[in-house]
Amino acid sequence: VQPPEKPLQAEEWNKLREDFQSPEIFEEVMLNSMIRCNSPIDVAKSLLTHLAKRNGDIAYNVLVKYLTLCVQQGQVSEICDVYDIMKVRFKILESGAYNLLIKGLSNSDQWRMALTLLEEVKKIMIPSRACYESCIKAASRHQEMKLAFELYDEMLAKDVVPTLDVLQSFFNFSRGMKDAELQKELFGILLYLRENQIYPHKTFMRSIKLWFESIPGGNWRGHLTNIKDSGQCPVCNHQLEDSNLTEEEYSNLSERIIRDVIHGTDTFRKTSPQEFEAFQTFVEDRLPFDIVIDGLNVSHIKPRKMQCENLFDAVNCLAKENARLLVLGRKHMLMNSSNWKREIMKEMQNKADFFFAENISEDDAFLLYATLRSGKHCKFVTRDFLRDHKACLPDSLTRHLFRKWQRGHQISKKNVFPLFFSQQPAFRYDCVVQTTGDTWHIPYKDVFEEKYSYQVPRKWLCIQQK
Repeated sequence: VQPPEKPLQAEEWNKLREDFQSPEIFEEVMLNSMIRCNSPIDVAKSLLTHLAKRNGDIAYNVLVKYLTLCVQQGQVSEICDVYDIMKVRFKILESGAYNLLIKGLSNSDQWRMALTLLEEVKKIMIPSRACYESCIKAASRHQEMKLAFELYDEMLAKDVVPTLDVLQSFFNFSRGMKDAELQKELFGILLYLRENQIYPHKTFMRSIKLWFESIPGGNWRGHLTNIKDSGQCPVCNHQLEDSNLTEEEYSNLSERIIRDVIHGTDTFRKTSPQEFEAFQTFVEDRLPFDIVIDGLNVSHIKPRKMQCENLFDAVNCLAKENARLLVLGRKHMLMNSSNWKREIMKEMQNKADFFFAENISEDDAFLLYATLRSGKHCKFVTRDFLRDHKACLPDSLTRHLFRKWQRGHQISKKNVFPLFFSQQPAFRYDCVVQTTGDTWHIPYKDVFEEKYSYQVPRKWLCIQQK
């Protein structure tokens, strides 16, 4: 439906409603259309007035749609009016309405009201990321950085993951401020990027650079660079952290993973203890491997190709250096089928060891166990990120070691035609944000990626204090 261009009288609305094929949803459809066309507020208001007169009240979902239009246009007094109506009519609102109210108010001079609303939300649920970030940006815009950081810390404490957008806004709004406490908080964000292996995109990286260079009396200078293969920064000649774990770190990590993740609670949900024991015996008899392959995962790399051919290409490519391969398969791969040809499977089994698990097993535990038991040199191939297991590791140091190990040992696939595995040269240096106090090195990507990625960037921002 096309919304009218000016407010209508009751009989005109009634006429439109009668002509509409499903009169019972006329108002909702009309409001959706007004949101899409960004209709004038008084047109939408005349529909609401007509509804209130006809029905004696206005339904919750209709009010929320009207609210959406008000927020879209920054109509602050209307947003406040709708909130007053909702407060009287409904004991509590759902998160969608709170998101809208907080977003609308935080972009206005009534932004402190958004903070009051956030407190209200906290009494009934964990506020959404959108609610927190609207309030953080409002506080930052008004130079109330202490408040913005309090909200940010609270958000992290509640496991609400911030967007890169809000992290970037901290650097944008803090430019030129001389405040040691604030500096500490911003360094904290950089350490958060390190801790979570997050690579800022180019515009975020520029905000970081400009903030450093704007610190009064800080004498920071930033340069974009590529790190040499040796791990030395060409700008400041500083040697980046080594990507290899020490023997002690490696044995601590493998003990922790085998104890907490593999024998912890999460493995046997999808696999039986008997099957895992059989797998351990199988691995111990054949150690060590050079590369462990998640067979099912790799078999889906090229959707238009037969699954066993995808796996065959990967095995052929990785077996070239006489590497000892272990492929984790599923029992259904042994049934001759359109995707799994018996003769191809036989040929692969001459080049690699295969372990076929039940069809419902969870691969990650098998993959981690075989790789870690094989020793520091062993790499693994999967398109998964192994995120769940990281979550089972109890402390941040072990999580950091796990990620560092993952960066150095997960072979990434480049999905090109014809399929080939690019073994990213295992860097000698660790590709995460790092600092020595008077230098910071920040790896960044050209494009924005919200998704977690283990493809490490090649470009770096070097910041040093002169």
